[in-house]
Amino acid sequence: MKRFLPKSTFSQTVVLIGLLLLANQMVSYLSITHYFISPSYNQINTLVSNQIATLFLSDLDTLSDEEKQKLQKQTGVTFHNATSAMHAGLSRATYYDFMAKSISQKLGKETEVRIKTGKRYIVWIKHASDDSLWISIPLVGIGEEELSPLTMYFIVIGGLSVLGGWLFVRRLNKPLQALQYAAKQVGLGKFPDPLPLEGSTEIIAVTKAFNRMSQNINQLESDRLLMTAGISHDLRTPLTRMRLASEMLPEDQDWIKQGIEHDIEDMNAIIDQFIDYARQDQQETLEIRNLNELIKELVHARRIEASHTITLKLSELPSLPLRVVGIKRVLENLIENAFRYGSERIEIVTHFNESDANINCEIRDFGEGIEESQIPMLFNPFAQGDKARGMQGSGLGLAISKRIIESHEGEMVFYNHRLGGLVAGFQLTLGRKPKKRQKNTA
Repeated sequence: MKRFLPKSTFSQTVVLIGLLLLANQMVSYLSITHYFISPSYNQINTLVSNQIATLFLSDLDTLSDEEKQKLQKQTGVTFHNATSAMHAGLSRATYYDFMAKSISQKLGKETEVRIKTGKRYIVWIKHASDDSLWISIPLVGIGEEELSPLTMYFIVIGGLSVLGGWLFVRRLNKPLQALQYAAKQVGLGKFPDPLPLEGSTEIIAVTKAFNRMSQNINQLESDRLLMTAGISHDLRTPLTRMRLASEMLPEDQDWIKQGIEHDIEDMNAIIDQFIDYARQDQQETLEIRNLNELIKELVHARRIEASHTITLKLSELPSLPLRVVGIKRVLENLIENAFRYGSERIEIVTHFNESDANINCEIRDFGEGIEESQIPMLFNPFAQGDKARGMQGSGLGLAISKRIIESHEGEMVFYNHRLGGLVAGFQLTLGRKPKKRQKNTA
């Protein structure tokens, strides 16, 4: 049976809409026929036929005006000539051929039948022997309450159509939502388990391609980590030999020895940054901490020059899950950049936006700032955002910081202050708990 079901989204949509419309038409037709047309048709034909047959059995011309008024009072039947009939509503009545044929057949005489609808249903009958005589017969008992079953069925059919469409869209969107969430996790450097193959053929094909892509990226990340660790290890060996060789230099060449050791320390620091960039703090656990406490600890423990000044403007913040070492690395990097490229006086500001539950941390220097066009390039690995402010380091500091903040599902915030200087910081959203990264396996 399953092989006869359509597989593509287009075919499923066409079949579903077709079935819903067919069911709607069938139930609507049966409902209208059963609850409206058939009862009304039979009631009107029977009532009109009986009353007209009764009237035609007697000679209408022999009835006096008093007798006609008495008949009208008792039965509601009214006699009109052509002019009074038009004024009484005959002009707004509609000719019904099928009723005229049915009543003519029952009466055995050719009869014209018209019906006026509205608050009151009135049947107009032309006298068979007198074209100027019209008889109006009110129909009592046909009201809006007769349409309630039909209205109920229309509501049911509309509800079923909406429900069917909702179930189909939900079935279609469920794998898409899972795919969207998994793609976001991969974008943050996390690699979820392969997604189940569900949905239409197109969705299954996209899911297969995504699972394959996720596995390939995971393998590339593992290979990169292994390669970086291997290169770092291989570089440290000759650096160690260089350090040992510098120790053997004569005392009169201490300046050469100091220069070599300084270069070796710089190279070791760059290698450490390579490892940090590749490792992405995958093994660090989450702790419920207050960001203000981390800032105070870092500022208190930081060894700054006498000319360096840090002003704290910390608002009250709620605690949230943080990777403490990673966040401290971000703060340290932003503070170091502010002193190195900005000014000897910096300002650290935190505030909490209750409307969108955002925690903001901004570090402002009072330097010359940076060109707006260069801000997006600050986060590129091995890139220097402002070459005029120096070429120190490997260019990985902000790239590492960006990864750490994104692992908390936050974002970096960089802009030039309106009063001068660069504002560098990040934004975290309260209530978003960063998930642990899945360990890469080589």
